[in-house]
Amino acid sequence: MLDRSFHDAITQRIDQKTKPLGALGQLEQVAYQLALIQSQGQSSAVTHIAIEQPTVLVFAGDHGIADEGVSIAPSAVTQQMVLNFLAGGAAINCFCRANQVAMKVVDTGILLPIDAQHPDFVVQRLGERTENFAHQAAMSAEQVTQGLALGQALTERVIDGGSNLVMFGEMGIANTSSAAALLAALSGLSAEQCVGMGTGISEQQFEKKRQLVAQAVARCDGLDVEAILAEVGGFEIVQMVGAFLGASRRNTPVLVDGFIVTVAAYVATLLEPKARDVMIFAHRSHESGHRAVLDLLDAEPLLDLGLRLGEGTGAVLAVPLLRAAAEFYNTMASFAEAGVTV
Repeated sequence: MLDRSFHDAITQRIDQKTKPLGALGQLEQVAYQLALIQSQGQSSAVTHIAIEQPTVLVFAGDHGIADEGVSIAPSAVTQQMVLNFLAGGAAINCFCRANQVAMKVVDTGILLPIDAQHPDFVVQRLGERTENFAHQAAMSAEQVTQGLALGQALTERVIDGGSNLVMFGEMGIANTSSAAALLAALSGLSAEQCVGMGTGISEQQFEKKRQLVAQAVARCDGLDVEAILAEVGGFEIVQMVGAFLGASRRNTPVLVDGFIVTVAAYVATLLEPKARDVMIFAHRSHESGHRAVLDLLDAEPLLDLGLRLGEGTGAVLAVPLLRAAAEFYNTMASFAEAGVTV
């Protein structure tokens, strides 16, 4: 857990700014959390929050469950979108440019691999894609262990390279099915509560998706967290779980994106409860299960824009709010400095 001996000093600094108590709402909570994280290991609470080299890691992976027709697109689209990311043409690229955020794309196991020499392309494949979890385990226990380690190591390298704010995004046709199955299996919520429309499937596809998720979740009864990841997880989700653990071990804040990334965050907290301390929740997505997992994490997101894209887009859109929180904490005058009496 984070050392909270800095609580009083940080709270006092925020409360003494020239504003009514609590008048900056959630920005005060963000400033407090960033200051608390950055005070770890220091002799006193920091008086300057630094945001350096914010970076989003977009994890891409394919899913055998896509064979069941539970998505609007075939698995080939995952590769096409990865190429789009590398060419700079996706929404996440636009938002990264607008907000001065670095980006890396990670092939965790897409069906059609890419032979690309690109400085921001990382290949750490766990296989071609997961197995169809409607009929068998999505992956082996060894793949889960390897995926957790790869995600953790990559995130730690990015942090050691100078980034002190990380975000995770994902790309993978049918990955909302995997995320919904993980959420239901780990939380005890029903498949109906966890399964949503994804990026816009038909009612017939939606009903089939719920049935298949419920069928797979029934196999998970009595299993531990890593075994459930093997049964219904995705390669990109497993690596994101490891990425959250890596950020926690480096005391580095993570801006958490939408449904799939938030499910990975939830899994990480089940493996390591203190990982919750470094999470700042960017937005509430349009996916129905997202509200459920946010409640489980006692999270109040910064934005609610009706997003349902993934890629890390919501997290990157929230970066200016963190910069604003840091700026008021760093430079806003106190009542004493401004000569304001209350």
